[in-house]
Amino acid sequence: MKRIFRAVTSYLRQTDKWLWAMCLALSAFSVLLLGGIHDSGNAINAADVGLRQIAVQAGAAAIGAAAAVVISRFDYHTLGRLWKLHVPLMYGLVLLTFLIGEGTAARPEDKSWLRLGPLTLQPTELLKISLILTLAYHIYKLHDQVNRPVNLLAICVHGAIPVLIVHFQGDDGTALVIAFIFVGMLFAAGVSWKYVAAAGVAAVAAAPLAWNYVINPDQKQRILALFDPNADLLGGLYQQYNAKLAIGSGQIWGKGLFGVSHQYVPKVHNDFILAFIGESFGYVGCLAVIALFGALCCKMLHNARRAEDSLGRLICVGVFTLISAQVFVNVGMCLMVLPVIGITLPFLSAGGSSVLSIYLGLGLVLSVYMHTSRNLFSR
Repeated sequence: MKRIFRAVTSYLRQTDKWLWAMCLALSAFSVLLLGGIHDSGNAINAADVGLRQIAVQAGAAAIGAAAAVVISRFDYHTLGRLWKLHVPLMYGLVLLTFLIGEGTAARPEDKSWLRLGPLTLQPTELLKISLILTLAYHIYKLHDQVNRPVNLLAICVHGAIPVLIVHFQGDDGTALVIAFIFVGMLFAAGVSWKYVAAAGVAAVAAAPLAWNYVINPDQKQRILALFDPNADLLGGLYQQYNAKLAIGSGQIWGKGLFGVSHQYVPKVHNDFILAFIGESFGYVGCLAVIALFGALCCKMLHNARRAEDSLGRLICVGVFTLISAQVFVNVGMCLMVLPVIGITLPFLSAGGSSVLSIYLGLGLVLSVYMHTSRNLFSR
């Protein structure tokens, strides 16, 4: 017992305690929210979240936290060199969904889940973490030669492959997040502004082609409805409209979490959990959650700034981009300023795969923190 106590004490002295505190607080709040939805007084919402769903969320957080501890004990340089192990596994699992993938009740056409007995796994969530680590290692090995055309082309191919695979899988929300991660890490790598300008011009030129041949009719309807004052609020905007009503009904302090009747929002425990937060805890509660995410992201950027080399910096920036992009898009969806594209709110939305992947990313950031000498000598 003394040996275990010493090991825990030693780890706590070395690790980033503030980062752990914020992540564990968000996970605990998530379990509390799911309990509130289960007891929401709305039979439809309550039916979406049973005790099993709450247990899965808590279990995924516990397993993810344990995995983050293990990952953080490894030097991030060693983790970068292990790409030959996790890259074939991640891409193999993602490609397997094209053969035996399953959809959900809300998105039956999105065959991005694999069934593992009573549980399901979404491999694309884990692919995000694999991409952050491999792309950071790829750029790190190039040293200061990122802006050589042949090297930049190789980096672009590296980032485009997972985006295209996930797009053809049918999960454009995850594909968009992966694209955000790629762009964020590319900026952090110091790509020349002449290439940024060229990419911007190319994106504008390609926009009509994407609208006509890439974006499907349902996605077009969701985008156009946001700008149509006469849009059918009981049609394509039904979910967002009810989410906006729920947030507004919470006013400043909210209705409370337990023992009150809540507004019905379809699948409120997944992509629209911010609506339940707004209704239960009001404007103050939403502001507190967004502030906590802001503090978490700032801490990751601080760790990136203190990293000893570009590999550590890029890993931290990649995880920062993953979390900040998902928060930005998810909040925009709930406030009806961005279209619904199936992006979860990190830590808080129900989903074991999403929670696990975020904690794996946390483990990478902690590895950078714990293996940076300036952090070692400043404790």
